[in-house]
Amino acid sequence: MIVSFINSALPWLVLMGQIIIVGLLLSFIIKNEKLNQWLGSKTLLFSFIVALMATSGSLFYSEIMGYDPCKLCWFQRIFMYPQVILWGLALIKKDQKIVDYGLTLSILGALIAAYHYLLQIGLAPSIDCGAVGYAAQCSQRFVMEFGYITIPLMALTAFVMIILFALNQKSSAKNR
Repeated sequence: MIVSFINSALPWLVLMGQIIIVGLLLSFIIKNEKLNQWLGSKTLLFSFIVALMATSGSLFYSEIMGYDPCKLCWFQRIFMYPQVILWGLALIKKDQKIVDYGLTLSILGALIAAYHYLLQIGLAPSIDCGAVGYAAQCSQRFVMEFGYITIPLMALTAFVMIILFALNQKSSAKNR
C-alpha cells in the first residue's frame, strides 16, 4: 500500500515542482524584490529538500520498484546524489558559497536529463545503452504519468528547480 502511494505521489510532486518553476520564472520576470530576497534566503533549505526528494525518488524506483537504471540514469545520479550532502552541509553551516557548486552540478545533470527525456519521447537520436552492459535501454519508459512525466523529466524538474533557486540566491545576494 505504501509503495503504491509513493508511486502515485511522485508524479504529483513533480507537477508541483513544475508549478514552482513557473512561479520562480515569473518572480524573475516581474522582479518582485521581497519574494526574491525571501527565496534567496531559503535557497540552501529548498535545494536540500529537492536534492533529497530526487535522490529518494531515484532510489525508490530502482531499489523498491525494481527498475534498472540505464546509463543516462546513472549519469544523472552522479550529478544529483552528492548534492544531498553538499546542500545538507551548507544548510548546517549556513554556507552560501555552495551555490556555485550546486549550480554547476545541476546544469550538467539537467543537460543529461533533458537529452534523456527527448530520447524517450522520440525527439533525440537513440543510443544503445544495452550494448555497453546496462540492462535497461535509455529509451525505455518505466513511468509515464499525465501523458508526459517520465523518470528523466522528474530528474530534469529537480535539476531546474535547484538551478533557479541558486540563480535567485546569486541575484538576490548581488542586490543586497
